[in-house]
Amino acid sequence: MTKVAQKSSSALDAEFYQSADAFFRASLPVALTFDDVSLATLYSEILPRDADTATALSDTLRLHIPIISSDMDTVTESRMAIVMALNGGLGLIHYNMPPRDQVREVARVKRHIHGLIQDPITTTPDVLVGDLLARIEQKKYAFSTFPVADADGKLIGLVSGNVLKERYKTKKIAEVMTPRAHLIVENKRAVAKDPIKAADAFFSLHVGINKMLVVDNDDRLRGLVTSSDVERITTESKALRKPARDDDFRLVVGAALSPVRKPDGSLDRDKITEHVGALVAENVDAIAVSTAHGHTAGVGEVVRLVRDAFPGLTIIAGNVTTAAGVTWLAECGASAIKIGQGPGSICTTRMVAGVGIPQLTALYVASRAAKDAGVRIIADGGITKSGDIVKALTLADAVILGGLLAGCREAPGEIMEINGKLYKQYRGMGSIAAMKDGSAARYGHDKNDTTRKLTAEGIEALKEVSGYAADVLGNLLGGVQSGMGYLGAKTLPDLRARARYIRVSHAGQKEAAPHDVIEVSTKKT
Repeated sequence: MTKVAQKSSSALDAEFYQSADAFFRASLPVALTFDDVSLATLYSEILPRDADTATALSDTLRLHIPIISSDMDTVTESRMAIVMALNGGLGLIHYNMPPRDQVREVARVKRHIHGLIQDPITTTPDVLVGDLLARIEQKKYAFSTFPVADADGKLIGLVSGNVLKERYKTKKIAEVMTPRAHLIVENKRAVAKDPIKAADAFFSLHVGINKMLVVDNDDRLRGLVTSSDVERITTESKALRKPARDDDFRLVVGAALSPVRKPDGSLDRDKITEHVGALVAENVDAIAVSTAHGHTAGVGEVVRLVRDAFPGLTIIAGNVTTAAGVTWLAECGASAIKIGQGPGSICTTRMVAGVGIPQLTALYVASRAAKDAGVRIIADGGITKSGDIVKALTLADAVILGGLLAGCREAPGEIMEINGKLYKQYRGMGSIAAMKDGSAARYGHDKNDTTRKLTAEGIEALKEVSGYAADVLGNLLGGVQSGMGYLGAKTLPDLRARARYIRVSHAGQKEAAPHDVIEVSTKKT
């Protein structure tokens, strides 16, 4: 193609496919969301696998993938946060739990060694078999073998699922367990550097043993590794990117903060500072001040309080959908700002309160304000597929996922079977049940106020179990890298600079999805 022809075709493209500024301004006063828009392909010299998805939430917190798991009580606790960090992202641990429990969840992530369960669930020798069976049923444990420890945490035996039977329900664990003297264990010092390598050698040497119990020099139980975990880790390359770690090589993790108030309605500054201090003592990497309406005096006060007390801490604040909201939170001291009011699949804020801006337009407006304020923005809500993530990242620095991760096995909650399919509970933090458990302040309510009803801004639902989070992230990241390849974007800043948009009609939306066929699913047996 001649240079004249190239110039002519480029000018023609420019007439139809617009940059963010031109496109969103031309669309006014209509606000748009992901399915309303498509991205134009551009000349590319990169392959999708070479696209670099690294991003930053602050000057000190960098991630290898631009994905954060939502601070919802059916999405992120330590198990999910560990998987997120191992795959290069970040998990935000929710606050619908006692403060000390949240600190403990953060500690589990920061102290995690891949493959080593550092806080194995134990039982004691004086417990009855029947009581342990009831505990397994109540907690819905997917395992039935327990280390047995005394009051000082010393390992005294192992009880197998083979003896946890109803016929033995009146016997004490001490009567049916395998005593410590008959167990083969490993010392913590020997496995600390590389638990998987040590465990692989252990299981190869000790045929028939499928759990490696790790003790210290005083015989205190310090960890557990299962042969199934070793096999999964050594035979499957689960890590999509380098793990996201801090300067001391610990996994990164964030925690949501509850705006604790006194009986008179004022912020309990001492309790908030004390709680954040406990999280910082466990080396938390980010604090998220999350409310449905972030452009408020109360949220600003919390952000200022945390920023003054902990100047170097990464603070994520939100949620807002306006330029003024972004500017306000940036001035208060936020490092990154969550964008989104009402786009989530289980959120009803727009229906109940009649407010909120469709997500893509909200991201555009916020991105312009964030550039002036020198802060990052995070797209929170409304993402149902990898293509939505690509579109969001043309304007935002990262995305937060709730529904796409809620069905993962690492998400909190029970697995239930309905008509042969497996499901997990998924609920909005604005649902009545979630607010009663602690998130009422997030929506401007007081769960202890009996003078008026809590007004729900979310629903409770079920998500079909979608497998392991690493596999879900793998599929999503593959789509993101494909999108970057189509736009010739080597990095996320390149993606933002090169993005060109066009409106999509209803027929165009239908055309984009599989249509006029009977889809066949091939399942592995």
